[in-house]
Amino acid sequence: MNIIYLHQYFSTPSMSSGTRSFEMARRLVKSGHKVYMLSSRHARSYKEKKYFSIEDGIFVWWLPVQYSNNMSYIMRLFSFIRYCYLAIIQARKIDYDLVFATSTPLTIAIPGILLSKLKKTPFILEIRDLWPELPIAIGALRSQLTIFISKLLERWSYDNADHIIGLSEEMCAKIEMNGQPEDKISNIPNGCDIDLFNVKIEKGIEFRNKYDWLGPNPLVIYTGALGKMNNVIFLVEIADYMKKLNSDIRFLIIGKGKEEKIIFDYAKKLEVLDNNLFIIRELTKNYLVNIYSAASVCTSLFMPLKEMEANSANKFFDALAAGKPIMINYKGWQAKLIEKYNAGIVVPSDNVIVAAKELEALIIDEKRLFSTGKAAKELAIKHFDRDKLYKSFENVFLSVSN
Repeated sequence: MNIIYLHQYFSTPSMSSGTRSFEMARRLVKSGHKVYMLSSRHARSYKEKKYFSIEDGIFVWWLPVQYSNNMSYIMRLFSFIRYCYLAIIQARKIDYDLVFATSTPLTIAIPGILLSKLKKTPFILEIRDLWPELPIAIGALRSQLTIFISKLLERWSYDNADHIIGLSEEMCAKIEMNGQPEDKISNIPNGCDIDLFNVKIEKGIEFRNKYDWLGPNPLVIYTGALGKMNNVIFLVEIADYMKKLNSDIRFLIIGKGKEEKIIFDYAKKLEVLDNNLFIIRELTKNYLVNIYSAASVCTSLFMPLKEMEANSANKFFDALAAGKPIMINYKGWQAKLIEKYNAGIVVPSDNVIVAAKELEALIIDEKRLFSTGKAAKELAIKHFDRDKLYKSFENVFLSVSN
């Protein structure tokens, strides 16, 4: 099959963002399919009219569309529209049998649907976040008109997809509530790249020895976006209380986003920055695995919103793949998994003191730290191995194309 794969924020392991699309697309290539990825992520695409590369057998066009979390909502909307237009122009030059589009943003469905109708090919839509529920919940969409249009886009996108993939059971349930039949929806969560995270212990030790502030001290890490909904301020406040509770514990935040200056300034104000909390702007996925190896506990954080509970955050699955205990501050399906398999801790998002005490109790108990890490690894292998999830992913393509 010749597949058009639409992902505005495609990233490879040599970049710093999530690699679900890369991992799934390269497996499609290995299965004998041709994959044409249309993205706008590469830095060079911001400067050139268009940039082409082959990434592990995937044909990638990096379209000249700028995007940043620091952009205003209107500017981001223009960015999405420009991407849609350029993606359609480029895709029309390709001989394709199927169109696949992965959100967010949900505007990705527009070129997907138009391209599928243009050549009468099947269209598969993947939903990574509940949209427009999330932007409404955090106040990014406020006017009744934009909310109305967004909900129309959501329903139109679902109705015109031949199949829909959701990244959690909760997402799939919401899609079904939106008038879609159950047999049109598949739950294929984010996966664990187990081989990638099976790094030698020396790599973690090497990272620890690189920094005087770290050495043999316990390390709690957060890796990912620094946006409003990510609530990384919560970790800064835990670090502040941890100064009194256990001054040996170190915190490391790795990422970038709209809130990074706010986080930096707040950490400075609380006098935790470069004391027991440290910030690195971003690192490639290939190098990040070394830091996961060095970590004592990994974190996945969000604002206390019901809409966030359906998320399928990359950092959660990376922690499992690395065999590290994970701390989260939200409810939902991931919290249930952690509690069922004892793979970490679920702390209250509204009580920093309780969260800090529970985190410290886990870290100082070496036996528990080891057992929760082991449980995380077993969970990754048994339920979230990317290779196993890919089989379900490809089956959707095969069934739709037939």
